[in-house]
Amino acid sequence: MDHILKLRQTIDALFGKGVSKYLPKDVEIIFSKKNGRIRTVHHQEKLLCTLRIDGGLAITPYFAQLLLKSKKFKENCLEINKDAEPFVKEGRSVFCKHVTWCGKNIQITADTPILFQNKVIAVGRAVLSSEMIMDFERGIAVKVRDSLKSRKGGISS
Repeated sequence: MDHILKLRQTIDALFGKGVSKYLPKDVEIIFSKKNGRIRTVHHQEKLLCTLRIDGGLAITPYFAQLLLKSKKFKENCLEINKDAEPFVKEGRSVFCKHVTWCGKNIQITADTPILFQNKVIAVGRAVLSSEMIMDFERGIAVKVRDSLKSRKGGISS
């Protein structure tokens, strides 16, 4: 199977049909030496995503910003208020009380980009579903895995 096609189908399955058209054309795929599977995907020497063993994708804030051009992808994101923004940029978790908007496609354990003023500032794993995040006033909504401060370059757009 064509590896670019597999990557596109995985992106569409996880984030919504048609989101994969925002995948850059000139991606570099690095394969595992042991089993020959896709390990990481890069664009202009920047990491876009890592394929997980379970078939999921661990996306970076840079890749999430590229995919944010799609309206369907935005339904997988959540937006936070300005009080939480500096902490989330550092890599701290997002709490329910700081969420101002939540996309309807967020599921438990899904990769969730965190937005502040329509810019991706971090990516993490959702602890709660979108309905629960909007209903609750306490508790962790998303555990941040990758944020802007953990990267040297940040995001340029």
